[in-house]
Amino acid sequence: MPRFFTQTISREGGYITGDDAKHIAKVLRMKIGEELTVCDTKGYDYHCMIESLSDKEVTLKVLSAEESQSEPSVKVHLYQAMPKGDKLELIIQKAVELGVDSITPVMTRRCVSKPDAKSMAKKLERYNRIALEAAKQSGRGKIPQVKPLLELNEALDEMAETSCPILFYENATAPAKEVIDQAGQEIAVLIGSEGGFDESEVVKAKEKGCQVLSLGKRILRCETAPLAALSIIMFETGNMQ
Repeated sequence: MPRFFTQTISREGGYITGDDAKHIAKVLRMKIGEELTVCDTKGYDYHCMIESLSDKEVTLKVLSAEESQSEPSVKVHLYQAMPKGDKLELIIQKAVELGVDSITPVMTRRCVSKPDAKSMAKKLERYNRIALEAAKQSGRGKIPQVKPLLELNEALDEMAETSCPILFYENATAPAKEVIDQAGQEIAVLIGSEGGFDESEVVKAKEKGCQVLSLGKRILRCETAPLAALSIIMFETGNMQ
């Protein structure tokens, strides 16, 4: 069944406009009376029937509504040190598929890519579009937000507000399982860029309350590490069953 996101829906009814309305009418060639699933971007799914449509607006009758079954029981916030090229696009796409709640790019000492504010603003629009498309494709009940770039200190302060801030580090030896098993409902994960973390940054993270954990004895690329971390967290919290 086709699946779309809109904020203009409630149990009383709703509508879809813009590119999605055009896609429903012109590409899918759906008709009045056909059914589709609409998500409110906040974790609820609405089973709807089309009451009227054009390439500008589709009006919906809500047949039923329920909390999305595809959303994980744990909120995971990914803080990703800014990688080179288009690697962050891949990380965003796959992290959304794996169930991440938000993604925040972070500037660390060893980041090679150092976009200025204007460049980052343009990138952010594209990043959030990638998150939207990945959420649609993977059947998510919400659209994870890609947030503006932060400096490391700002990121660590935000992470400290969660019940379980974690920095995954190639020189760490502590395994992740025990920490994740006791993590609670909100986890923040910090992953390095191509050059990893400077030792002083790891010390700073510990001072801010981060658990410094290992992803195993192999060195993972910066685009592999966040996906491995998310997979481990989702598995250990029962969200891969």
